[in-house]
Amino acid sequence: MIDLVGFAIAVLIVELTPGPNMAWLATLTISEGRRAGLGAVAGVTLGLAANAALSVLAASVILETDGPLGRAVSLLAAAMMTWLAWDAWKGSADTAQFERAGRSGRHALAGFALNLLNPKAALFLVAVMPQFVPGGQPTIPQGFVFAATSVTIATVIHLALVFGAERARGALLAEARARMVRRVLAVAMLGVAAWFLTKAFS
Repeated sequence: MIDLVGFAIAVLIVELTPGPNMAWLATLTISEGRRAGLGAVAGVTLGLAANAALSVLAASVILETDGPLGRAVSLLAAAMMTWLAWDAWKGSADTAQFERAGRSGRHALAGFALNLLNPKAALFLVAVMPQFVPGGQPTIPQGFVFAATSVTIATVIHLALVFGAERARGALLAEARARMVRRVLAVAMLGVAAWFLTKAFS
């Protein structure tokens, strides 16, 4: 049986960490209004959903063989979470690519394209998803459940950010508070990485 709660907690930790999507959505909503923010959220959601669906299909091919691959994926997941933790600790969320895309086209299209082509999102799902399935080999239906859970959590957070943009921006994206939030969540990510590491050698 899949550990959907554990997976959801891992996704929530990552999604709550201030990053490019959150910074872009907050800035866009404050500068151009809620309608622009909601349009961008729609694009981000569709991009994440397409990215997640492709990741599930890729994972089904990568993980269909037995042997040492399961341990390698666990190690990759631990490395991925460690990298995300380090990235969050440094606070290197660069919104420049989002701002360029937002100027050059519709916000929904920009959100879709940038999230569809986001290798970090794809790698996260491929590496982390197997950690919450006995044997480390999720079926395609299980993968789509994980994908839907991940996209739903991200979308709820993005919508909450848009609807409370001024308050959320002040709480999460002001430099001093953002640093504290990022570093607390970075430590949590390291804890998840350590758990994945123990799975690799158990």
